[in-house]
Amino acid sequence: MAASHKILVIDDSRVIRMRVRDMLPQGNFEVIEATDGVEGLDAIRNQKPNLIMLDFLLPRMSGWEVFQAIQASPELQKIPLVLMSGRREEVTEKIQGPFEYFEFIQKPFEQKELIDAIKASMVKARKVRPQTAAAGAAAGASAASGDSAAEIAALKQQVATLQKEVAMLKNQTAKILAFIKQKLR
Repeated sequence: MAASHKILVIDDSRVIRMRVRDMLPQGNFEVIEATDGVEGLDAIRNQKPNLIMLDFLLPRMSGWEVFQAIQASPELQKIPLVLMSGRREEVTEKIQGPFEYFEFIQKPFEQKELIDAIKASMVKARKVRPQTAAAGAAAGASAASGDSAAEIAALKQQVATLQKEVAMLKNQTAKILAFIKQKLR
């Protein structure tokens, strides 16, 4: 019988890769291993794993860079992700907590911690994210806030001009009405 779940473990430590493999319940998991970020990203794209366990500090391409590549792809974002590191600060320096869409586990970890982290990552991966287009637009909007200040000033100018024109039209209309009333006497 084929394994129902492919778990990709991206870690340069053979010990950690073996540890994860040993801690997983037997039978329904196929563990794919990658020893650095480049291999890991290739495996994510080619193997389509059901879960990614990603070490934050990796050779050739860091876990942070792999993480960014995953976040940039709406397809890859849906894969449950467990980030691993010996120090939580290494992760929080780059990614602000609370971690909404992935789970974090500190090394070394016990089997229960690993299983809990995997379960939590599966729940978090299902969370609906703001659309990347909207996120892009929001980023664009904040980047363009200098432009919007100029736009607001221009709009205020237009409003002021229109108000003057309306006042002039009202004035002219009043004069015309006064003129007509005079003629009707």
